[in-house]
Amino acid sequence: MTSWSGRNRDTLRFSGTNGSGTRRGACETLSPTTCVCDAAPAAVATPVAVGPLIYRYTPQVVPVALIIPALDEEHAIGALLSSIDRTLVRDVIVGDNGSRDATGTVAARAGATVVRVEERGYGAACAGALSKIADDVDIVLFMDADGSDDPAEAGLVLAPIEAGQADLVIGSRALGVVERGALTPQQRFGNRLATFLIRLIYGHRYTDLGPFRAIRRELLDRIGMQDRRFGWTVEMQIRALQLGARVAEVPVKYRRRVGRSKISGTVTGVIKAGWWIVYTIIKCRLRPNR
Repeated sequence: MTSWSGRNRDTLRFSGTNGSGTRRGACETLSPTTCVCDAAPAAVATPVAVGPLIYRYTPQVVPVALIIPALDEEHAIGALLSSIDRTLVRDVIVGDNGSRDATGTVAARAGATVVRVEERGYGAACAGALSKIADDVDIVLFMDADGSDDPAEAGLVLAPIEAGQADLVIGSRALGVVERGALTPQQRFGNRLATFLIRLIYGHRYTDLGPFRAIRRELLDRIGMQDRRFGWTVEMQIRALQLGARVAEVPVKYRRRVGRSKISGTVTGVIKAGWWIVYTIIKCRLRPNR
């Protein structure tokens, strides 16, 4: 796994070589072990001298679709959508998971495509939104609707894929800065347990199952996501490993959500989500080909 770190939302550093080269942009090799890619949407990036090897990366226009599952988030989703950098994201699709408030209306007024999904479940909402994705989209970005993920870091999450260094990128809260009170103790424990089980069973060290992530469209199609509930994120991460995809993690901020969580806000929600995630981890092992 390639490890990326960002000094700001535009400049990323990773260790390793250029491998098979970038698929989306031009990289100029200036010297031999560390590389810097400037992922800002400028015409030409300025190289930053950080070690023996420097690349100058000029990003190209890549069709990116943002998927946002949402349930009763009318107070959060408007501000979230207004903060999205549309130079990075072309299409925004909200999977309205049967909201009883004005979530869908607020999202539509903010310019998002809204798909009403009556079947309850995080995975169902994501799948419903994906049903409206355009054929030419190359990268799919996922973000929660509650304001906990920072849209300003979308470029950070997208950059390893756009630089040709990864097929799946997880925005890791464990590697980043978590605002006080944003993650409950039971969330932290559950995340550590799940990542430990993945390492034990599949031999790969993830640090998080965070919702803020980007995936190459081709890989998402190959995975053929099945989970309709809380196992959506972990299924994606495990299936990517089983398909031999290149995965990476980048540190991201995690903020206190707007309103009360439907999962971590109740004991019942935490137990149900935790049990389903563990079940999904084991199921993917027992049924690697589905």
